Amino acid sequence: MNVYRVDQKLVSHPLEDIEAEVFRQLDGLGLTPPRGRVAITAGSRGIDNIVRITKAAGDWLRANGAEPFLVPCMGSHNGATAEGQRQMVESLGLTESATGMEIRSSMDVVKVGTVSSGDVWMDRHCHEADGVLVLNRIKLHTCFSGPVQSGLTKMMVVGMGKIRSAETFHSAPTPAMKDMLLEMGSLIVGSGKIFCGLAILEDGYDRTAELHAIAPGEILAREPALLERHRHYFPALPCDDLRVLVVGEIGKTFSGSGMDTNVIGRRGISGYEDLDRPRIAVIAALGLSEASHGNAIGVGLADFITRRLREAIDEKKTFLNVYTTGEMRRMAIPCTLSDDEEVVERIRERYGDSGWMVVPNTLHLETLYCSEDIAEELRASSRCTVAGSPVPLEFREGRLTLFEPLISTNPHVSQSRCRGAL
Repeated sequence: MNVYRVDQKLVSHPLEDIEAEVFRQLDGLGLTPPRGRVAITAGSRGIDNIVRITKAAGDWLRANGAEPFLVPCMGSHNGATAEGQRQMVESLGLTESATGMEIRSSMDVVKVGTVSSGDVWMDRHCHEADGVLVLNRIKLHTCFSGPVQSGLTKMMVVGMGKIRSAETFHSAPTPAMKDMLLEMGSLIVGSGKIFCGLAILEDGYDRTAELHAIAPGEILAREPALLERHRHYFPALPCDDLRVLVVGEIGKTFSGSGMDTNVIGRRGISGYEDLDRPRIAVIAALGLSEASHGNAIGVGLADFITRRLREAIDEKKTFLNVYTTGEMRRMAIPCTLSDDEEVVERIRERYGDSGWMVVPNTLHLETLYCSEDIAEELRASSRCTVAGSPVPLEFREGRLTLFEPLISTNPHVSQSRCRGAL
């Protein structure tokens, strides 16, 4: 089978001087941090420049008389253990030596109040600190829609609340999650523990585009506008109707649901409607990112997977994450075939060679491949450049080699992010 390379023109807006912008934003708040211990939240996502941003935030706090330290804040992720969450942030480069800050990891929490769905909790280290600088990326959520989705508020509610608040939040019906997030977030802000927020926006190439420091009382009010800014940058597939989508790699590094539901059009939530586009008949996932540490949440959104993906799954970690969300379909094991080559051949036998698209993952969509019929459609798009000649889908020892050249030639897709996706 032959496919055509497509280069998408995504929104590019890289921020040049990360450290200077962190200082400028925090200075602009006009707030003096507590002269004591200040926790900085550290999540589990593959955020661009996360080490530089976090270190600069710590440097600013230290320069203004505070004593910063890092706290892993990721709900139930990585086995819902203190050591597992510490290992996760360290795997992202957020080590004590790289940031100049101690990491204090614990699953112990302190109750800060109660809302309609249940109790709200806060990480013990954050609660005992003199203040918390909430740091996170703003983006669309993979389960629900609303004015506030994934960002500072969710970090305060689910990240800092560890598995206890994650259970409270996910016990709400999916349509009510947007209201529950605001209700729980208001309680956290009202606790007086939050010093400020530092929001990150990334451009279409997954690069730091904007930083915004926000006073605690303004976080919930300002997040909706920042979410709209994120929509301006958000990368998507270049067409809405596909017969087959092949995803080279899934994992928490790319999306909280392994594959971004806003990209593939499938939420995988019982009793809650899927997105109206894109419309994809068959999805195949070939590998699990090494940086996901075995957490294969979202594998159930695929129809076909490979044996290597299945064997990379840490069932306990995946179960804890999915069980906390309550959406068990997201860890259901799809049809498993021996390798990439068999997956492709079996799908071709049943569904034919038209309507195909192949992407490395659902985060990096600047370069993708498609069948001839889709290539003809995309040639009319102002945002796509389609190669004049096709290339064959080739395999080495059963693994697709299509994205190997991107590791060395694409500055936005690093080797660590592509490893295992080939």
